[in-house]
Parts: sequence; C-alpha cells; structure tokens
Amino acid sequence: MIQRKEELLQDIVIKFAGDSGDGMQLTGSQFTNNTALLGIDLATFPDFPAEIRAPQGTLPGVSGYQLRFSSDAVFTPGDQCDVLVAMNAAALKTNLKTIKRGGKIIANVDGFDAKNLRLANYPDGVNPLEDQSLDGFEVIRMDVTKMTREALKEITMGTKEKDRAKNMFVLGFLYWMYSRDMDSTLSFLKEKFDNKDDILNANIKALQAGYNYGDTTETFTTRYRVERAKMKPGTYRSIMGNQALSMGLIAASEKSGLPLFLGSYPITPASDILHDLSKLKSFGVKTFQAEDEIAGIASAIGASYGGSLAITTTSGPGIALKGEAMGLAVMLEIPLIIIDVQRGGPSTGLPTKTEQSDLLQAYYGRNGECPMPVISASTPSDCFDAIYEAARIAVQHMTPVMFLSDGYIANGAEPWMFPQTDDLPAINVTFKKALDEGEERFKPYLRDEKLVRPWAVPGTKGLEHRIGGLEKQDITGNVSYDPDNHEHMVKTRQAKVDLIANYIPEQKIDTGAAKGKVLVLGWGSTYGAIKSAVMELMAEGHAVSHAHLRYMRPFPRNLGEILKSFDTVLIPEINNGQLIKIIRDFYFVDAKGYNKIKGTPITKGELTQEIQKYL
Repeated sequence: MIQRKEELLQDIVIKFAGDSGDGMQLTGSQFTNNTALLGIDLATFPDFPAEIRAPQGTLPGVSGYQLRFSSDAVFTPGDQCDVLVAMNAAALKTNLKTIKRGGKIIANVDGFDAKNLRLANYPDGVNPLEDQSLDGFEVIRMDVTKMTREALKEITMGTKEKDRAKNMFVLGFLYWMYSRDMDSTLSFLKEKFDNKDDILNANIKALQAGYNYGDTTETFTTRYRVERAKMKPGTYRSIMGNQALSMGLIAASEKSGLPLFLGSYPITPASDILHDLSKLKSFGVKTFQAEDEIAGIASAIGASYGGSLAITTTSGPGIALKGEAMGLAVMLEIPLIIIDVQRGGPSTGLPTKTEQSDLLQAYYGRNGECPMPVISASTPSDCFDAIYEAARIAVQHMTPVMFLSDGYIANGAEPWMFPQTDDLPAINVTFKKALDEGEERFKPYLRDEKLVRPWAVPGTKGLEHRIGGLEKQDITGNVSYDPDNHEHMVKTRQAKVDLIANYIPEQKIDTGAAKGKVLVLGWGSTYGAIKSAVMELMAEGHAVSHAHLRYMRPFPRNLGEILKSFDTVLIPEINNGQLIKIIRDFYFVDAKGYNKIKGTPITKGELTQEIQKYL
C-alpha cells in the first residue's frame, strides 16, 4: 500500500495552458466552480488567443486560465504560478516566465514531440523536458494523450474525439492532488452532454482515469489541501463579471418595475451579456441581436422612449460607432445604459486582451458638448452593484449612462454572496401620465430640482411632444436655433449631470488612513492589485492608502479634499494615462502615473515597487 501524506497549504496559483482546442478554459472554470463550492476564496484570469482558431501548436494559439485559491482573502489571480499545466511545448514556452522557481510543471509529453517543438519555435534537437533547462522546477511528465486513449479504448469513438477528453484527465488528476471530489464536474458533464451518451461516458471515464492515476501511481506521495476561507456568512457562488452584470440588470428591472430591453451587436468581450440575458426571458427580458452597432443602440433608444429599462452592450470599437446615437440620447434626455467592456485598441487592437483605454472616449468621445455620467466596476462581483447603480442614475436622472467594465473583469471569476432583495436600494420611477392641473399643454423640458425632465410614454393622451436630434427650446421642446437658448441648454445638460454628485455617496478610503504620504487612486480592474500592494506596505508600517472610484463622472463631492490630504497621489492604469489627465484638470493635483499597456493586468509586485518610489 502506498503511503500518502496530506500537506496543508494556504495559497496556490495554478495556470492551465494549452492549445485553444485543448479545453483549458473549461478545465479552469470547472476547477474554479469546485473551489467555490468548498468556500475557498479565489480569483481567476482567463487568457484567450485573439484568433478564433489559431494554427494548432503555435505560440499565438495558446489559451490559458489562471486560478488563485486561498484560505485568506484573495484580491488578484496571483503574480506567479505555483503550478503550470502545459499541454504542449508552446504552452510551456509562453508561460515559463510566470512560474515560481521550484514550482511544479505538469507536462503532457505527447505535446513535446518534434512537430510541436518546431511549431513552438524551439531550435532543432532542443526539448526543454530533456535538456536540463527546467532543473529549477519540479517537472511531472505525464503522457496524457496516451493514458486518455487507453482509458477510452472500449468506447466506439474516433481517436480525434477521444483526444478531446484529455482536459478531463488532467482535471481528474488535479482533483486528486488537491484532495477534491469530482461531484460538481460529474453533474456538469451529465447536464451538458445529456442525450450524448458516448461523449458523456468518454469525459467521465477520462476524469476518473486522471483521478485514479494520481491515486495509484507511486510517484505521487503527497496530496495538498487548502482550508475554507473566513468569509462573511451567506450563500455564495462563483461568478464572472458579465454574469454578475446580467443579474444586476435583471435586479434593476425587477426593482424599478421596468421591462428590460437589450439591443446589441456581438463583440468580444461583451457578447456573453447578450448570451446570458437571452436565456432569461422568464423575467420579461427582450433581447435583440441587431445587424450592426448603430442599429443596436438605435433600438435601445426606441425602447427607452417607449418606457423600458434599455441597454446596449459593446466594446471600444462599437462605442466609436454608437457615438452619434449617444448624442441623440443626450439630446432627448432619456434613460439609457451604454455598457463598454473595454479591450486593447485602437481599431480592432487586441480583441481578447484587457485594457482601460476608453475612459477619455467615455468622457469626450462624441460631437458637441455631450455630457453623460460614467460608472465603473472594480471586480467581477462588483459588476452587479455597479450596473444596478448605473440603472438607478439613468432612470432617476433621465440621462444616458456610460458603464465601464473590461476584459479582465468580464471573464474573471470570484465568490459572490447572493444579495437579498430587501437590501437593494429602491429605484423609483415616475411616468408623467396626464397634464397637471392648470397645465394647458405638455411641457417636455420643464425640469424639477434635479433638472430632470418628465418621462412621458408615447401614446399617452395629451402628452404629445416633439423628439429628435435638433436642439430643443427650453421647456417647450420645440426645435430651436436661437443662440442664447442653445447655450442655455448646453449648460443645463451639463449642470444636470453635475448635480448627480448630490445624489451619490461621498468617496471613501478603501484601505488605510484618511491622510498620509501616498494615496493610490484607482478605478476599474486595478482594484485587486492596488489593494494587495497597499495592504502589504501598510503591514510594513508605511503611510499609504487606497481609494477606488466607482463614480467617474461626476466625481464624488469630497474627492478633491481627499486628494489634497496626501503628499503624493499615484494613479495606476492599464492605459497610457487617462484618469490622471482628468484628475489634474479637475483638481490641479500633480498626480503621478503608473501605466501598463500590455493586454495584461498590473501585478501586485509591479505596483509595490512603484509605490515604494514615493515612500
């Protein structure tokens, strides 16, 4: 009998990497779901190739999925990996620099044959599994392909089809290594491959074979376990950013009593919002896949004018195309949510890589003076609360709202505690349904104390009014070319957006003291890296703090006061410096920037070194 020992670990980072056809995203997401069910804190970073099907075995075709899980609070998917699963030579070459010295490399030896080595641009005769170049790592060689085929020899499928189950073999082995059961994945497979018995049996057999390989091979004498994290009591699930965003929109629809309409054109990395909402028609959701970006937002404008909670989703290139229609929505002063899941640009840019490069576009990327509020999400689970707030602002202030997420947030996952309906703030909606007493004619641009005009659903008797993109006369809404009226309306639309600052929370310090040497001011997906770096430096006794923005326009009323309470303000961004320009313009603060534009998130280590320069 093999003598086994179990080692308790606190924090582990695993990266699954292989060809885009090797199922690494599925493998990673299944291990993630299994981890979440155990109550272990986690963060993920899926890394997709840009090509739909890059040449097999090549460096551009490598697909990766990084998962960090811990018994402590987790804010990033980790700077370096403890374990790399490399299904072929290209996966190893692409990710070798991300592994800690002494870390484990689980290598599928079949992916290191002469053909794969050549496709990965290794010199002739060089095989990293045989030339001592990996001596600083613990290399576990597994012929996953051969063992998967052996496990499935009694199933009547072609070799190519059997090889698709390789990822399940690896997943089964990792379940054994990290002391997990396979129930969550077995349930997933049975649901996914219902009525496809051969495929179902192949995946289950491969999963079990991988688990049994670890259990029966004398090479492996140690298993590992991570304890449950100390998290706030409640019901949790693993959730990705786009999923949380979709649920937040459903919640806003239910709380406001407004039917939800999505007019959209598919674009990476926003398409999953359309996919998710199209499955939720039981909530009265209407989804429309338009023929192009312009038709998508135009349909949403029509739905909003008709009394719906209307949204349109896209990424940076689509925002450029929607610009004219956004101006129409601003001129009409109707509620609309424009969701921008940012990616690397310009033009087609880096379709599957993350970036924060659309902030200036969100602020200024339309013709004329065309202000609209901008809201940003910070983490995958934060998408729920942030989009809910965007919906509240849109309908209660009668304005289009730009919502910013990015590829890292959209595709990343973390535990999310289900909110209670009663804990969600009210979204009060009031339609104008008749003329007021003494009112002879409807005045569509007569405003309240928030400078908000009434929302009148077309077809309501007595509330006929003119719409369109031409400038409106104040109060009456008639077309006006009067220069004084135009200046008045431009300033009124800006003042309406500025007044929103009176109806949002003041800015809080996320971590650290209210005064000190360095304030790290962030927005969007830099949240985890900033929080981790600041906590580490605070533990060393440094006077550093972290504030993170949700409300990008207008800013919270007290933000300027906070900025002036620190010797240095450092603004890390995954762009070439955009928030920093706005902060300098608004508050005359000599903020310092830290910018990374590589399609990947800022790491804790990089940011810690940068902060130390100002301490």
